[in-house]
Amino acid sequence: MYGVCGCCGALRPRYKRLVDNIFPEDPEDGLVKTNMEKLTFYALSAPEKLDRIGAYLSERLIRDVGRHRYGYVCIAMEALDQLLMACHCQSINLFVESFLKMVAKLLESEKPNLQILGTNSFVKFANIEEDTPSYHRSYDFFVSRFSEMCHSSHDDLEIKTKIRMSGIKGLQGVVRKTVNDELQANIWDPQHMDKIVPSLLFNLQHIEEAESRSPSPLQAPEKEKENPAELAERCLRELLGRAAFGNIKNAIKPVLIHLDNHSLWEPKVFATRCFKIIMYSIQPQHSHLVIQQLLSHLDANSRSAATVRAGIVEVLSEAAVIAATGSVGPTVLEMFNTLLRQLRLSIDYALTGSYDGAVSLGTKIIKEHEERMFQEAVIKTIGSFASTLPTYQRSEVILFIMSKVPIPSLHHPVDTGRTGDNRNRLTQIMLLKSLLQVSTGFQCNNMMSALPSNFLDRLLSTALMEDAEIRLFVLEILISFIDRHGNRHKFSTISTLSDISVLKLKVDKCSRQDTVFMKKHSQQLYRHIYLSCKEETNIQKHYEALYGLLALISIELANEEVMVDLIRLVLAVQDVAQVNEENLPAYNRCALYALGAAYLNLISQLTTVPAFCQHIHEVIETRKKEAPYMLPEDVFVERPRLSQNLDGVVIEFLFRQSKISEVLGGSGYNSDRLCLPYIPQLTDEDRLSKRKSIGETISLQVEVESRNSPEKEERVPAEEITYETLKKAIVDSVAVEEQERERRRQVVEKFQKAPFEEIAAHCGARASLLQSKLNQIFEITIRPPPSPSGTIITAAYGQPQNHSIPVYEMKFPDLCVY
Repeated sequence: MYGVCGCCGALRPRYKRLVDNIFPEDPEDGLVKTNMEKLTFYALSAPEKLDRIGAYLSERLIRDVGRHRYGYVCIAMEALDQLLMACHCQSINLFVESFLKMVAKLLESEKPNLQILGTNSFVKFANIEEDTPSYHRSYDFFVSRFSEMCHSSHDDLEIKTKIRMSGIKGLQGVVRKTVNDELQANIWDPQHMDKIVPSLLFNLQHIEEAESRSPSPLQAPEKEKENPAELAERCLRELLGRAAFGNIKNAIKPVLIHLDNHSLWEPKVFATRCFKIIMYSIQPQHSHLVIQQLLSHLDANSRSAATVRAGIVEVLSEAAVIAATGSVGPTVLEMFNTLLRQLRLSIDYALTGSYDGAVSLGTKIIKEHEERMFQEAVIKTIGSFASTLPTYQRSEVILFIMSKVPIPSLHHPVDTGRTGDNRNRLTQIMLLKSLLQVSTGFQCNNMMSALPSNFLDRLLSTALMEDAEIRLFVLEILISFIDRHGNRHKFSTISTLSDISVLKLKVDKCSRQDTVFMKKHSQQLYRHIYLSCKEETNIQKHYEALYGLLALISIELANEEVMVDLIRLVLAVQDVAQVNEENLPAYNRCALYALGAAYLNLISQLTTVPAFCQHIHEVIETRKKEAPYMLPEDVFVERPRLSQNLDGVVIEFLFRQSKISEVLGGSGYNSDRLCLPYIPQLTDEDRLSKRKSIGETISLQVEVESRNSPEKEERVPAEEITYETLKKAIVDSVAVEEQERERRRQVVEKFQKAPFEEIAAHCGARASLLQSKLNQIFEITIRPPPSPSGTIITAAYGQPQNHSIPVYEMKFPDLCVY
């Protein structure tokens, strides 16, 4: 009976007859639409037959592929596509299995047309939203096959492009079908991401080649805009846009591996483009995860070539700027810590010449200029990222970087020896460069928070170092912090303008916070400016920075008291050039004279005191006629005109302190303070530094004189300052500090461990002593008027004297009581 049914077509199942009827005798005629409509209606009416229809269609398609009847293969796929689009019943899962089996058969074919046909059918299927979930469907084959198609190397360029585009579309379909379906195999697993992401990057990478071979714009077809690179970019953006928090790492890691394997960090153009796509595609709150991946990758490549590390750092810079607009999260200090660590490693590599610290036969030799390029890239990255941070985070970064600067002191030991000195110097320079990048453009209304004490102390300690480059960086950093109104560039050159209104300075009244800051730190700033002026290794840039710093303090932070102190400071600098106890060269002495002239010319016009302006103007005019080498216009030029005979400078060429104090005192300024010469204070950091400063010796002699002879008329000669004296001063100060620390410890221990009665008795005795002293003071100072009830008695010398009654014992009339 079964044999009979197989031979007689009329006895075959209806679904088979309906399937057979959709195929014409000639495949070129295409699908028989009327019969296809009947088959669709039958499938919708009897959904339980849908799986059998799919199985039979699959059987016919496999047979036609084997017989190379590709026309019927296309008809079968078209019928499958129409059935998929029309049927959304619970039995569709079994039909889908047959459909995927047929698509896989087409993709396995060596014919490009069949591969493209199967891909198109799969893409249509991927766009269908299924009503029922599938628990056992797998797409592993499709991920592998589509990824392979993305790397097609067909001889025909047009066919190769079509295959690659089909592979990208297929991967896009897999992502759409599985990314949001929790019941499907996790497409974010590394085994899938390691195939999908590199395939997309491979096509994205070859955009330059495609552009170089593309025809001219006049000959370009309309579909030229749709190429594998653009399609791959769209697919990558869609993939990353669907990534959840826990999947970002699996999506980014293949990108890093691909860039490593193909050496794409060194040109860095493609790597930068990739991470721009990534940063703009993912959700903003996931940005810090990408930054963390890049930081980890930078650490992992810490022994790679400097060009590779520089490429990673520059990509990190671009990504960090984009991430700062979203949410950077806790990675701010982590990022700066990693960059600073890489900076120190690069310095060590450059000094030792190898990554292992010792040069051997198998050691890779390091090129110093490449390490320098990497260091500059790190500094640039630090600055660009810091510029996007809010003020509070920027302040934390500034403090963090400053804490890494090695400073020679008791509490901050540094490396010793020749190599250690070079390492310390290079580290100091690189970190100060980074700090300068971060501080540039920093805006903070409160200087107390912008320059806290611990930061300012460390920064100014570096200003006392012998290295001229380090001192210049410190001056520029201070200028960046103090300049809050963009006046810095207006003082880039030193000159004696007759009218400073052409500078168009932005001046605001000194705030209360600024006044408090200057009261606390002004003497510290003045002292370092004074000592910086006395450096023999100063060049024109140093004097320009000093002039800018003095000018900005006068504009941003100055009140009347600060103005007076700045004038005293500049007059003291003039005395340094005149007396020349430091044995400064002629250029330095002329530069100090010129610096004083330029600043006093500026401050006189800011104070708007006519007599003051007149005195400054007269001295400048006298110098122009007889001593131009004492003015900035002749000193701070490419070929300065100097005078070798500066010892006999006449008084008409100098700004006189007595005259300035006289004219300013008449305008309400503190003339007594103006008359006092400026002398810098001696601090512990001078004793700890390796510098030789005559000013320190003078200030120490003054201190010794003031201690030994408080009376001017009974002053004894100053103690001779020797090495033993300085050594003894250091030891004594340390001993005093130890004694004070021990005394405080004993007091705290007593109050913690002593019995309550003993503490109460001790406090009571002190209170009684205090009360007795107060009673004595009151008895001496209080002299109440004679009481009306007092009696007149005769003193021992016969003169009458009123006997007064204390106020608290007086009896007042009732009218005086309220």
